Amino acid sequence: MLKPLDVTQVYRHCPEEAFEFEISSELASLDLLSGHDRAREALDFGTAMRSDGFNLYVLGNPGHGKHQLVGRFLTERSRDEPTPPDVAYRYNFDDPSLPLHLLLPTGMGRVLRADIEQLTQELSRSIPAVFEGDEYQNRLHELKQAMNERQRDAIEAVRREAREHDILLLSTPNGFTFAPASDDKMMSPEEFEALPQDDRERIEGTVKVLQKKLSRAIRQMPKLAKQLHEQMVALNEEMLQTAIGAPLEELEQRYTDHEGVRAHLTSIREAIIAHADSFIADEPDIPPEALFSRFQINLIVDNRSCEGAPVVYLDLPTHQHLVGRIEHHVHNGTLLTDFSLIRAGGLHRANGGYLVLDVRALLMQPGAWETLKRELRAGEIRTESLEQAYGLISTTTLEPEPIPLDLKVVLLGERLFYYLLCEHDPDFLELFKVQADLEDELERNDANQPLFARMIATLVRDSALRPLDRSGVAAVIERASRLADDQSKLTARHRELSDLLEEADHWADQAAATVIGRAHVEKAVEQQLWRASRLRERSHEMITRGTVAIRTEGFQVGQVNGLSVLSLGHYAFGQPSRITATARPGAGQVVDIEREARMGGRIHSKAVMILSRYLASRFAPDSPLSLSASLAFEQSYGGVEGDSASVAEACALISAIARVGIDQRLAVTGSIDQYGMVQAVGGVNEKIEGFFDICRARGEVKDHGVLLPATNVAHLMLKSDVRDAIAAGDFKVYAIHELDEALALLTGMTPGERDADGQYPEGSVNALVAERLEAFHKVARHNRGHNGKTSDEENDRDQEVRDDDEA
Repeated sequence: MLKPLDVTQVYRHCPEEAFEFEISSELASLDLLSGHDRAREALDFGTAMRSDGFNLYVLGNPGHGKHQLVGRFLTERSRDEPTPPDVAYRYNFDDPSLPLHLLLPTGMGRVLRADIEQLTQELSRSIPAVFEGDEYQNRLHELKQAMNERQRDAIEAVRREAREHDILLLSTPNGFTFAPASDDKMMSPEEFEALPQDDRERIEGTVKVLQKKLSRAIRQMPKLAKQLHEQMVALNEEMLQTAIGAPLEELEQRYTDHEGVRAHLTSIREAIIAHADSFIADEPDIPPEALFSRFQINLIVDNRSCEGAPVVYLDLPTHQHLVGRIEHHVHNGTLLTDFSLIRAGGLHRANGGYLVLDVRALLMQPGAWETLKRELRAGEIRTESLEQAYGLISTTTLEPEPIPLDLKVVLLGERLFYYLLCEHDPDFLELFKVQADLEDELERNDANQPLFARMIATLVRDSALRPLDRSGVAAVIERASRLADDQSKLTARHRELSDLLEEADHWADQAAATVIGRAHVEKAVEQQLWRASRLRERSHEMITRGTVAIRTEGFQVGQVNGLSVLSLGHYAFGQPSRITATARPGAGQVVDIEREARMGGRIHSKAVMILSRYLASRFAPDSPLSLSASLAFEQSYGGVEGDSASVAEACALISAIARVGIDQRLAVTGSIDQYGMVQAVGGVNEKIEGFFDICRARGEVKDHGVLLPATNVAHLMLKSDVRDAIAAGDFKVYAIHELDEALALLTGMTPGERDADGQYPEGSVNALVAERLEAFHKVARHNRGHNGKTSDEENDRDQEVRDDDEA
């Protein structure tokens, strides 16, 4: 008879004496990527490759703490890399709708902005002072006076010539007019008419000549005014040069090595000279404040505080948060914008370093994924709205000059998203050529346990928690094995461990302890499970009250206690399921009632098919299997999936055929292959604990137990009350390799092996099955003969059945 497992096989303790420290604070911090060698090398490679497309995708489950792991790695890596330049936008005096960018050495952006602000303040004082000064006013007065004199001289020359011909040049509201004179007095019309005809004609002819000369003099007035304007412009330029020359030259000397800054200072000089009226006119078209605002720079990225290359995590990667945005302000009911309202995005801030994005959040934002791909392919950052990018609007707006892009994008996401993107997006592997796949589990061995202790100490130190003593560290390591469902593994999901440590610290605080011990860790685990166990308690209560019929005593034909696991969020618990089977003569069919009712999944349906083929190949290798059987999960209303019940189903079906009772004190889990070998399944800890809880609630723990695949023994990390019952010999766990071992334990009978003649030992379970199936076959032959079948027809029918079996 198969012996049950002893308590050392169902739980792997962590010996405290294996540690050389007293409390975890004595341990040095550990790189949290220790144990993730494959992922670390991928990160090293991806961050070192400067070729296009070698961006990274970090694969891992949500509990890995990918942001913390990758963020720490990138921060350490970036410290030794050069800090990228500052980024600013400046006014484009040639085309204001196309602002120009400035790439400035690190820290220069803030200095340049301050210098230009100081320049504008100085100019706002010095320029008005120049135009209000005596020198300017005197020179302007001289220019105007000289021009007035030239205009007056031209008129006076005509006036003198007219007087020589006894003609007066008179000024009227409508201009100038000529009138004949006598003794320097204007002649009246009567006097003029009294003159001789020759004199009148002479005077009229002279007036015509004088009018032409006057017209020529008047036509020269605009030219003289233009000359005056040019002289005034030259004067203004000369005076402005005296006001702006020194401060601008000082800045030009200071930034002589930066072409973009020098070009901007040159534009400032030209703009001031071109808009001198802004400082002179009473109501200028462009006020001085508006002109000075164009001189400023819009510093959108200031890397002065960066130590090395920037590492930017964008928690909401929308289109605008990636490429930046152009803001607007309302003026008289109209939306206006300019270069000063350009705002940086994550690509701007991470340029020259690393941009870290969560792939789930990225894919959820409209247009964000396509925007990121477009920017990476173009190698430049184009700040535009989503409507502009897709041509959905045609209004005039700014088009800032694109900024060269040079950075590494690091996507954090689950493996599912990685493989979906590989399958459905042809651009993905061109842009993200490096995958860094984090380990789900780490090896638990004598070499790794001290390293894991250092990792625990690191998590404690990072969260500013109490240190752990050796018993606390051992308890956390044991819990890490349980979370990995493997005695030889430790979970690599740091988030779950961090949560556990923080809760243990809370319970240590409640107990006024200075260090976290085993009791505090176990208290935290207990409380985690208790908070999530309401549905488990309700489910088990229905079993203990008999609402869900589960027998845990006696023997029953065609009925076995299977084990299942229910997963609800991050919490899973096991509970038994009553599996029943019926058997009668038929055409070799095993009806899966769950599948027929469309409540069974494809894996479960496959398992039932394998089971039926196992029965046919073992008990009817050379003849049709004359059997009509059915299998069902009683009182199952939520569907059945998986193959972990196939051993239990096989036992129930064999029990129904052989009419041999099955011990209801035992529950079974495991998968079966076509040769009757038992295969590993998942959730064995929860399954065993679930059946144990039901038995304990009924007061029936003694002589009860669970059968599980031998290959699952390495996965056992059972809770303490189950281990105590096993140590006391009350509760038993059996490891089985093949179906016959399960039958021997469940029926208390020998399964039996075929002898040389192909016969099973008399009285064995397999012999009873073979005899009953032979009886089924005879009944089937009799029924076919009774229905008028000839022997040839009967043979044809047998051949059809065999063909169906093979199909």
